[in-house]
Amino acid sequence: MNIQITNVNMRYAEGQLSGVQVYFSGKDQEQTINLTGHVPLTAEEYAGKESIEALSELIRQKVNEKLTGSAAE
Repeated sequence: MNIQITNVNMRYAEGQLSGVQVYFSGKDQEQTINLTGHVPLTAEEYAGKESIEALSELIRQKVNEKLTGSAAE
């Protein structure tokens, strides 16, 4: 799945990063499946993954967890 980050919105509380909404679009190799959406991240999940490459991989993992049902609900 090719994931493209389209927007990153950061939320602050009392001057500290409290969370991040990462908006994305994605498609498979054959371009038969298209996804768009956003993934909410905590400040801790986002820390150290600010680069587009690292953030894309994290979003790919989160989307995969949602699609396969392996995410802790």
